[in-house]
Formats: sequence, C-alpha cells, structure tokens
Amino acid sequence: MDGEHGQGISTWGSGAPEPRYAETEDGAVAYQVFGAGPRDLLFIGNWASNIEVMWEHPSMVRYLERLARFARVICFDKRGAGLSDPVAMGALPTLEHWMDDARAVLDAAGSASATLVGDAEGGPMAMMLAASHPQRTDALVLVNTFARLLRAPDYPIGIPEPTAELLLGEWRRNWGTGAVLQLTAPDVADDLQLQRWVGRYMRLSASPAAATRMYEWVLQLDVRSVLPSIQVPTLVLHKARNRHYRIPMGRYLAEHIPGARLVELPGTAWYPPFVESDRLLDEVEEFMTGERAASVDDRVLATVLFTDIVGSTDLAARLGDQRWLDLKLAHDELVRSRIERYRGTDVSSTGDGFLALFDGPARAVRCAWEIASAVRTLGLEVRAGVHSGEVEFQGDDVAGIAVHLASRVMSHASAGTVFASGTVKDLVVGSGIGFEDRGIHVLKGVPGEWRLFEVTGPG
Repeated sequence: MDGEHGQGISTWGSGAPEPRYAETEDGAVAYQVFGAGPRDLLFIGNWASNIEVMWEHPSMVRYLERLARFARVICFDKRGAGLSDPVAMGALPTLEHWMDDARAVLDAAGSASATLVGDAEGGPMAMMLAASHPQRTDALVLVNTFARLLRAPDYPIGIPEPTAELLLGEWRRNWGTGAVLQLTAPDVADDLQLQRWVGRYMRLSASPAAATRMYEWVLQLDVRSVLPSIQVPTLVLHKARNRHYRIPMGRYLAEHIPGARLVELPGTAWYPPFVESDRLLDEVEEFMTGERAASVDDRVLATVLFTDIVGSTDLAARLGDQRWLDLKLAHDELVRSRIERYRGTDVSSTGDGFLALFDGPARAVRCAWEIASAVRTLGLEVRAGVHSGEVEFQGDDVAGIAVHLASRVMSHASAGTVFASGTVKDLVVGSGIGFEDRGIHVLKGVPGEWRLFEVTGPG
C-alpha cells in the first residue's frame, strides 16, 4: 500500500470538525459540533480558546473524543477569542454578551437544551446561563471554577489584590509561552511538547493586549448572587491541589447552589483541561448518563509496528491480478508467521500493510527486521516503522497517538529499511540492536520534532 494507513486514527490527523458560524447582533461566533451521543453537551471553556488549534494536540483530542462517546458536543470561541469576531478595540465583553453567544450557538446547532460544562473561567458564564435560561439547561457541571476570584470581607477565600496584581503581571509577561504551565499544570510543566502547543494555542486565541484586558475583567467577576437561582442538577468537580482556583472556591459553589454535589479530585492541573482528566471525565459521564464508563484495561503501553509493501501499485500492474494476488497471499502468510514468532498481535492487514502490537519493543524491532529480510525471497521490499506508547483498544481496532506515530515513522523509511522513534531506541538499551541516527523530523499531524533512527542490525 503506497498510501497512508488509517487504522484506528481518530479525528486528529484527518482534520478537526469543520468550524461553523452563528450570527449574533454584534458579530459572528465560531462553533463546532461533533459526537453522536443522545444528549447535547455545551462546553464552555477557558476565555482564551481556538476551536481549530485545540485539535492539534493528541491528548486534547482524546479528551474531546471521550466526551463525544456519550454526548453530542458543542464547542465555541467566545467573541474576542479564536475564530470568533473581535470585540471593539479597548472594549470588553460582558457575561450577558457571552451568554448571548452561547444561546446563538445552541440555536445554530439545533439544540433545544444541553448540559453545560463550565471549565475554569467558563464557569461564571455557565452559571449565569443556567440560572437565566433553565429551559435551555438540562444540567450544570462546574470544573475547577469560581463564583468570585478576588478576596472580599464576606469572601475570605478569594485572592488578595496584591497577589492578583502579581498574577496579572505574570500572565502579561508569559502570554504565548509554555511558562504558564508552572501555575496551571505544575506536574507536567517540563513537557517541551506541551509547552510548545500551549504557547501556540494561547497566541492564536488572543493577542497579548486582548489577553491582559480579558484577565483584568475575569478578576472583577462576581456571580455569587446568581448561585441560589440555579435550579438545575449541578455537579462541582475540583482538583484538590489546584493552586490558582483553590479548593475552597469549589466548596463555596457546592454550598451555595441548591442541591449541588461536590467531588474533590486528586491532582493540581486545571489547564489544559486534558491533564489528569480520566477521573474527571468518568464523573461527567456518570452524571450525564447515570452510568460510569466500564473500568477495563482499554489503554495499555505497547510497541506498534507498521509494515508496507513498497511500489505495490506498479508491481500489481506489471504482474496482473492473479499473479499479484498469489504473491500478496504469500507475503501475508510470511508476515503473520513472523508476528506470531515474536509474540505479537496481528491487529489488521488492510491494503498492502500490516499493523501489529507487541508488549516488548525489542521483539517488535527484531520482528520488523526479519520481515524486511524475509520478503526479499518473494522479490518484494517492505518498509517498516516502530514506536512505543499508549494505545487504546476500540473493539477489534486500536487507536491513539502511538498508532499514528508509528505510521508516520514508517512513512520516512525507504525500501527495505526499518525506522524507529527515539522512544524505541531508548527502551531497548542493552539489547544489542543497532541504530543509526537519521536526524530530526517533523511528522505530519504530530506536534513538535522527532528524532528517528534506522535499525542496522537485530542484535
């Protein structure tokens, strides 16, 4: 197969959902709809957003696709951010403006009502919408959010004004860089790939001046008076060690919204939302559907092997259908025997290539090397790519970034060669397998740069 493998590849890599626009009196609001669940979910996230760029990070895609398993998800960029129309120079939106944005998006998406998920600075807007339009709100989920940020005599859990000024200065200086992770997700703040994505996401969400004005506005929000008027079922989810929107702020919401239930979650991260998110998403799913996702080992660490016959189209045309079919059957039998020999799992064999999983990276590399050598007895050449990472089982198929990466690694290999990612090379230290550095590459659809290696011997 001369084209790309697509087994188990999610929306990421094949294009994000097409943005659409909802028209309001004051401008256009960009939104997306994806998923086919029986209930609508309106995701109201951080004030700085970009609904196209958010699909460029595989972990964010995994977060969104998890929501889409049990809901029809509606996301949008608030006016003044991302793909939506800007607000007037020097002006700031109001909660009423943003609430109108949300209603316009619901109308455009054909949604009579939805569960509102208000994340971080999206929380006050979600609370306002739920209280003002209960007929459009099935339920409310508040994630790592607040009713008020600044301290007041009757709100001692807020941030002191001098601290708020320091935070504002930090945001202004670090806007568009990954440095914000030190505050928002300290446990992963040294992840260079995440730093690059967060910086890009922020820069394409808002300009530094607009971001500063917006943060100043967020610091002045106070929706405490709204809380008693929220009558829809409400779930409050809050990271227990959140250093910015601290846990007392989540407890305050649960205490003042009638009937609200608080779940304190482990961890520190609140932005990006996909960090440490599995338990949080379990709670959201159970709240919306009444059922918690089955606790099965559907994600495991594995080494992914892709193989592909080089020049198959020309070869088939030269041999004719029957001779090519006979040769292809011989190739498939040979490849399957090697996968079995090295205790791999043959996941799929579509077109002219194979996708296999191994629980050990050295076995995967040696299997690939042997396949590349053995098929030459048939007059064929294959190329192969190997990468180790987390994969997710979806029925009889597999998905996840490791699958996508292995396919991309293979695409850089030439006839008769096996390419491996740096991750694989690091994991097989001491095995005797030989590698030759083939430099740093940009892999299509994958953030960051990746060092690839050609396997020079099985060890």
